[in-house]
Amino acid sequence: MTEKHSVMTEAQPFYFEGNKVGILISHGFTGSTQSMRPLGEAYAKAGYTVCGPRLKGHGTHYEDMEKTTYHDWIASIEEGYQWLNERCDTIFVTGLSMGGTLTLYVAETYPNIKAIIPINAAIDIQDMENMQHSNQRFLDAIGSDLKNPDVKELAYDKTPVQSLKEIVLLMKKVKESLHTVTCPALIFVSTEDHVVPPENSQTIYDSISSRNKQIISLKNSYHVATLDNDQQLIIDETLKFIDKICNKINA
Repeated sequence: MTEKHSVMTEAQPFYFEGNKVGILISHGFTGSTQSMRPLGEAYAKAGYTVCGPRLKGHGTHYEDMEKTTYHDWIASIEEGYQWLNERCDTIFVTGLSMGGTLTLYVAETYPNIKAIIPINAAIDIQDMENMQHSNQRFLDAIGSDLKNPDVKELAYDKTPVQSLKEIVLLMKKVKESLHTVTCPALIFVSTEDHVVPPENSQTIYDSISSRNKQIISLKNSYHVATLDNDQQLIIDETLKFIDKICNKINA
């Protein structure tokens, strides 16, 4: 599928070459790399090799997104994984919302993933289940759910109904295989989220087979927590988590 519209400036993929530890970063549904770039820059500053791919059909125009399937989104994230795999010995994966869903998918598919950090990850959204049956072509946007009034997420102002059908399929696929995830997991969840019900994170925590797993509540952010008031907390806790796991490997 060729995208008809050009990529928005802030929605470009980002790559930072660093040490032999790689971090794969995924943005979410209808969003763009802009929502994850501050994290990517912080992790690169800490010395890590970072890859933040742009998911196919995202960061251009919602008409492009309408033509993509969840297989395209998986392919985008797998390209990023391959890029890191060529450069790094150890790979961590993190993602927001559907990016968290893709994070779980990568852990389910590639057993060499060292650990995952899902942020407000989506595996079951009743509203989307219902909306996918709409007879309209586009619905109002779901992006930019932020508590901080001074920040805006670069996301589409319309959601293609066809894309809702695709994310529902992706969530179902990932949810069914959660038990296969065994790597360490640091799960971030906003206590108030108007897009993904916070219970999703508890279900993920309960369903994965990882022995090393924890949930951190984000009390001062809505859905797009990576751009919200808890951004620094996510960065600090993630770096601590990665550092601890890397020290164990090198011990």
